[in-house]
Amino acid sequence: MRESVLRLEKFYASPLGLAAREMVSRRLSTLWPDLSGRNVLGFGFCGPYLEPYQASANRIVLAMPSGQGALAHKGKRGVITCLTEENLLPFANNTFDTVLCVHGVEETPNLRDLMSELWRVCRPEGHVVIIASNRGGLWARSDRSPFGAGRPFSRSQMRSAMREVGFHPTIWSGALYAPPLKSFAKSGILRGSERFGETVWPGFSGLILVEGIKRLYIEPHQGEKAKSLVAIPRFGGSPIANRTPSTHRDFKG
Repeated sequence: MRESVLRLEKFYASPLGLAAREMVSRRLSTLWPDLSGRNVLGFGFCGPYLEPYQASANRIVLAMPSGQGALAHKGKRGVITCLTEENLLPFANNTFDTVLCVHGVEETPNLRDLMSELWRVCRPEGHVVIIASNRGGLWARSDRSPFGAGRPFSRSQMRSAMREVGFHPTIWSGALYAPPLKSFAKSGILRGSERFGETVWPGFSGLILVEGIKRLYIEPHQGEKAKSLVAIPRFGGSPIANRTPSTHRDFKG
């Protein structure tokens, strides 16, 4: 059972969640400084991280797995959230230029099926960024945040999972070197911890971030299921929480 969307929303509204968002967004912005004109998919719980790109991206879609539930977010084209089965995303092949996956891989019942679907909907030479709990970090061992739920990953495990379906890992990074404690949620402490960790302790970040490119010359393992099938998205009804989109303020310390 995945972490519920309500717990995820509550976490990102807390001081610890706002601090985590700031540190992860700091690294994500170096990988994706600009998404102008691009079609972007966020799988899992990506609203806090894709919010800064709303004005510039051509289209952003937030696909939330049915085991998690969904919140109705609005963008410049209207509601941008859909509830979906993670092994059969409701999008045609090669739809998105860029794919972000946060709170997605740790609790999936079938990692290869999910990764294959992300590969399918990403355009050729498109980019994917996967953010996952680091098996060697402190955040994967704590219940204070949703990053402690499910299965954490080492870099070698994530590299194998990406290559198996046809993503070529290109850039690696880390975030959240401070312990997941409220007392460390002050902006100055976090920034100092990030600089120290990146320099002295790079293998023990709370999260790993990896950017990959969809390569067509690597034959993905599609299994026995035909990937040409496209499911119909569900935009309403239980367990979607019908509410106004949450507002995530920048962490001020």
